[in-house]
Amino acid sequence: MAGSANLNVMMKAARKAGRSLLKDFGEVENLQVSRKGAGDFVSRADMAAEKIIRDELMYARPTYGYIGEETGEVEGQDPTRRWIVDPLDGTTNFLHALPHWAVSIALEHKGQVVAGVVYDPTKDEMFFAEKGEGAWLNETRIRVSARHRMIESIYATGIPFAGRAELPATLQDLARLMPACAGVRRWGAAALDLAYVGAGRYEGYWERNLQVWDIAAGIIIAKEAGAIVEGMTAETNPLNTGDVLCCNEVQFETFAKVIRDK
Repeated sequence: MAGSANLNVMMKAARKAGRSLLKDFGEVENLQVSRKGAGDFVSRADMAAEKIIRDELMYARPTYGYIGEETGEVEGQDPTRRWIVDPLDGTTNFLHALPHWAVSIALEHKGQVVAGVVYDPTKDEMFFAEKGEGAWLNETRIRVSARHRMIESIYATGIPFAGRAELPATLQDLARLMPACAGVRRWGAAALDLAYVGAGRYEGYWERNLQVWDIAAGIIIAKEAGAIVEGMTAETNPLNTGDVLCCNEVQFETFAKVIRDK
């Protein structure tokens, strides 16, 4: 697919940051003996990747605003457009030398996400979408799964750690969902979870208390592939609340009822 100029800028930045992260990823295993050393190393790798992305994006579109996980928000001369960046989604996986993490870049226009890129460098998988143009994985158009039955379906989530407040609610979700489905996966990278729903690898995904850079690019990819995306209530916007429900259309109501049923 020949994308817009903005999409091409995003994909170029994601690939450049991905190459930098891959070089550092090859060194992570050697740092496991020192928790502090490994953590500091990954933090530097994360910051370096965001600098690469920010430099690329702001050079190409210097008037756009910017918000990134590591460097915060900068208002642009153009108040209608903003880049939303997570240079390393799946930091804990990266730290443990697990090859499941991604670079995530979205473009927001007048409060709506209009383009998104989620790039997995370890597999060289580039998920991307623009509003109204469908969703793609490398050169192939993607669509959500067509499975109707929950008992044949796999779902993904993030399980809170270290005593986070949303853990009890997530455990309740799992208690209701797991007896009704073929399995639940927790792979630790929200952007990839959403992209995987778009690619039909999962039937659905849900999670609470995320940041806008965790989900902005993944949401447009999932939507353009045919998924329905809502908040924990139908009236809320996941980009504002950080709580997201995403599923193929044929199962959405059933899936949402299971997760929302308190």
